[in-house]
Amino acid sequence: MKNFDDFFRDKYDTYFLAGTDEAGRGPLAGPVMAAAVILPADLDLPEINDSKKLTDKKRRELKEVIYSYAISARFTSIDADEIDKINILRASLKAMKISVESLTQKPDIILVDGNKSFESNTPLIPIVKGDGKSLSIAAASIIAKVTRDDAMYELSRIYPEYGWDHNKGYPTKVHIAALKKYGPTPYHRKTFVDHIISPSLFDE
Repeated sequence: MKNFDDFFRDKYDTYFLAGTDEAGRGPLAGPVMAAAVILPADLDLPEINDSKKLTDKKRRELKEVIYSYAISARFTSIDADEIDKINILRASLKAMKISVESLTQKPDIILVDGNKSFESNTPLIPIVKGDGKSLSIAAASIIAKVTRDDAMYELSRIYPEYGWDHNKGYPTKVHIAALKKYGPTPYHRKTFVDHIISPSLFDE
């Protein structure tokens, strides 16, 4: 994964390469979270991988390691209301863009997970399944995932019946059953829930 990033560092003759990724595009509730990370060019962390392939414990361990070594790392949250207003793709790209622009060190090249990109004055390269190829994108995916999971743990204390501490807002049987019984919360994405339960629940 480091070699993948090194290819682009060499191609653009730069030390400062940023990777960015998001977490939470698919859930019915909660924010979408994105992170951006610049790692030292001489740093290799073989344990880092796509966050989806790691256990929660390992992600949390690696998140601390990433922060300890990173030249800069930032994350951004876009809430359910804004997701409904601008759609999840735009919200995800906006969160990644803000995260990159918040970095304390300006990158010379940006690797973005996926096949879409956002406007930037810095060269930007979309990488399909980048969280399994790029060390920097994978690091960003870990930060985004853990940070979003923690946000859902906190929200589950307010609305325990939806099981967000386990399902993180994804459409599990428990979550859907709670939606049908209790209706949506202010943290639900209305445009997502409309496809599962009656939109009239939002009119109460």
